Amino acid sequence: MSSTQRIITAGVLTPLVVAAMFLPTPYVAAIAAGIFVFGLWEWSRLVGIDGPLSRALYVLANVGLMTALPWGHGLPLFGPVCLVGVIWWLVALLWLLRPDVARNGDRWSRSIKLAAGTLSIVPAWCALVLLHHGSSVANHIDPNGPRWALLGLVMIWVADSFAYAFGSRFGKRKLAPHISPGKTWVGVWGAVIGALAVGMVAAARFPIGNGRVVAWIGNDRFVEMGELALLTVIASVIGDLFESLMKRHAGFKDSGTLIPGHGGVLDRIDSLLAALPVLWIAKGWLEL
Repeated sequence: MSSTQRIITAGVLTPLVVAAMFLPTPYVAAIAAGIFVFGLWEWSRLVGIDGPLSRALYVLANVGLMTALPWGHGLPLFGPVCLVGVIWWLVALLWLLRPDVARNGDRWSRSIKLAAGTLSIVPAWCALVLLHHGSSVANHIDPNGPRWALLGLVMIWVADSFAYAFGSRFGKRKLAPHISPGKTWVGVWGAVIGALAVGMVAAARFPIGNGRVVAWIGNDRFVEMGELALLTVIASVIGDLFESLMKRHAGFKDSGTLIPGHGGVLDRIDSLLAALPVLWIAKGWLEL
């Protein structure tokens, strides 16, 4: 994939995503669902489900779940689903430490990976909807919901860009050579720097930081946003590595070819899958 393709595609998609974040929440939920569902279609390919009918049934089952969650209840069930998502990513971290688990293509391995797809995609969608709506762990509505949703996306995308820039130029020590040989520890530190930079800008611009929380270092809103950014970017690295593990098991370089210069949809949202539930939970914990 060429750098020119990556730049052109990013230049086209970024304004569209920014504009979409300021639509009413039901529209954002529908658009995001479409993107995440396409990610599930790609996930089924990584798992080794070859038949179109079987892949379609898997996707439809998840669409049914995503439709049922708000049906007749609104958003109350979305929060518990986000918590399940955070717990799942802790399990995924353990999986990364044992990368050969479920590596073969037997029925048990495929079933585990299909469940992993649901646990990765559905909570991320719920978290994005909750962020945009302004719903919080404390059950109050934040009028800056669309800004928080956009902040989450920008923070992770900037972190990804910094990781690529730092890692490709300075990276030597590999992060997880048996999972993703191209990722380095310098890239991780680049991602942290990028996320913290976005967090500091947000702290200066957002009406946040109510002083009711005793943060790890203090209760200054810049410190709280720094904590939020750090937790979010750590989760994003786990999400990125886990998708890389699934691709490595499948023997694929990219999850698909839909986005010129960027691979598939999953290749663009892998970091978000883990980061969004953690961001929503951490935002409520820090009372931001």
